[in-house]
Formats: sequence, C-alpha cells, structure tokens
Amino acid sequence: MRKKEILLSPSLLSCDFARAGEQLKELERLGVKWLHLDVMDGAFVPNISFGIPVIRSIRKSTRLFFDTHLMIDAPERYIKQFASAGSDCITFHVEATSDPSAVLDMIRAEGKLAGVSVKPGTKVQSVYPLLEKCDLVLVMSVEPGFGGQSYIDSATEKIRLLKNHIKRKRYKTLVSVDGGIDIKTAPVAAGAGADVLVAGSAVFGKGDIKTAVENLRAAVKGLV
Repeated sequence: MRKKEILLSPSLLSCDFARAGEQLKELERLGVKWLHLDVMDGAFVPNISFGIPVIRSIRKSTRLFFDTHLMIDAPERYIKQFASAGSDCITFHVEATSDPSAVLDMIRAEGKLAGVSVKPGTKVQSVYPLLEKCDLVLVMSVEPGFGGQSYIDSATEKIRLLKNHIKRKRYKTLVSVDGGIDIKTAPVAAGAGADVLVAGSAVFGKGDIKTAVENLRAAVKGLV
C-alpha cells in the first residue's frame, strides 16, 4: 500500500477557455494541486493547442503546479522558454528527440522537474536508461494529439512494468498516465501503479467540476 496520495492533474485543454480563470480557481478550492498543460505543435502530433504565451498568462492567476507536456518536435529548442513561462515540470516525448538524456539535463538545469513520455506504440523499457534523471514518466494511454479518446488497455501493463522497475531500482520517479481517464479507468491505472492521473473530459466535460473531481477521487480512494 502506498503512502502518497494519487494526484489528479486536470488537463487545461478540456476546460472552457472563456471561463478558464474561474474553473482553475474552482480546482484550487477543491484541493487539486496539479494542472496538465498539453502543448501541441501540429508536427509531432496533428493538432495544435497553445504555447508559451498562454502558460505565462495563466501562471499569473493560479498557484497550481504546472505539469507541462510537450508534444512537439525537437523540444530542446524551447526548454528555457517553457521554464521561464512558469512550468514546474516539463515532460517531452522520447520519440521527439535524438538525445533525450541531454534534454532532461536541460530541464534540470532550469531548476524544473523533468519527465519523459512514451506513445502507445513505444516500449516502456526504452525509458529505463533515463530513469535516474527522470522525476516523472508519462505513459500515454491514447494516441497523443486529441482529447476525448478511449483508454488503450495495453497501457495498464506498461504502467505495471514501469512501476515495478522503479521499485526494484529504488528510484523516486512518479508514473503518470494520460488518456481516456475516467471513473472506470482511473482505478485500473492507479491499481497498476500510476501516481498521477491526467484527466480532461472527465473533469471539465461533465458540467460539474466539483462532482467530477469527487467521483474520480472516490474511484481511486481504496488504492492509496
């Protein structure tokens, strides 16, 4: 049984941007600590979301921990900018760069937590050599680029393998999962070892953020 709580990281991409400030304040009132920021460039993934100016702007109005997920090619080009915009943790895809170890070093040099992410088709073992430098590994449980997709079942075994390896090596790396997380899949992912649950539609798409957050917490309560 784990001593630490399972963290919920609501995805800004699914919020009502016309009411973003109000909705972030509601998350704070509910005791949510993290906010997931999906940055897409239209190249590494087919969609385009938001970037540095949006992060810098919302940083002024919230104390939430900024869990920035870069779905962009050659992330090393922008680490300094995303760090200075207010990111607390910067996660990039191992598939997006030729030297992920160097990118992790760049993030750490900026005083930020550093993470790597793997697509559904990438073996999770590919990140094992990087774990000494990783504060977080993000397992994608959908194909990155669009919200509202269904959870890919093979992600569960990836989470389990990764968590077991982290325990064997006695690392402190957090395991995060992103994609299709709701009250049915949250306990599956958490039961496999996920420490952080990224949820978009399940938080912002139900019309009642308070009830949505409470339901997700209740779904994983016995797994903490």
